[in-house]
Amino acid sequence: MFRIDLDFDATGDLVSFSKPPLELACETARGVKFQMIGAHLKSKAPHGARNHDEVMRLSITNRRKQLAQAIWLRAHIEQLLEENHSLFVLGDLNDGPGLDEYEGLFGRSSVEIILGEDGPLGIYDPHAREALQRRLGANPTTARFYIPEQERYLQALLDYIMVSEELAAKHPKWRIWHPFDEPTCWKVPELRDALISASDHFPVTLDIDLSP
Repeated sequence: MFRIDLDFDATGDLVSFSKPPLELACETARGVKFQMIGAHLKSKAPHGARNHDEVMRLSITNRRKQLAQAIWLRAHIEQLLEENHSLFVLGDLNDGPGLDEYEGLFGRSSVEIILGEDGPLGIYDPHAREALQRRLGANPTTARFYIPEQERYLQALLDYIMVSEELAAKHPKWRIWHPFDEPTCWKVPELRDALISASDHFPVTLDIDLSP
């Protein structure tokens, strides 16, 4: 739990993670050390809203809480990077650039906050970078939700593997196991069907050489 002013009344509000981040200090068999943070930020979805006004109120409230979690996580990331740790930050951030109209009220998405600025205290994910640079047009997606009232699917980029600068320099390879966008998945019916039935989110993987 931590305190942050969510409603700009100069009073700290108590915020907690319903799904606290998992942090690991890892060391490979060859002695390479790195940190990993698994995060699952609060959903912005206005669950329980019964009318338009409640949708707006809950959406803004939930985004404020999510942004507070992102701000706390960014501060911890900077602390680890200042201590020269190699770092992976991965998980379902429940946000992406330009996903909803309320983002304009706060200026930045949670993903942008967590990524930070380019440089030694920034972290990197190519799918997030692509979405930030191209707000219009097709972008990578990691989740697919059915909207009953509109009788269509919504696709979104919500899941990430972000790495620190020196890990990005090792030229890792990211892959989203999307059953329709990834040719390997599409060509194997058993894999494609399993990915669709297992979850409305699709796996994201990263291949990297951590040799010393």
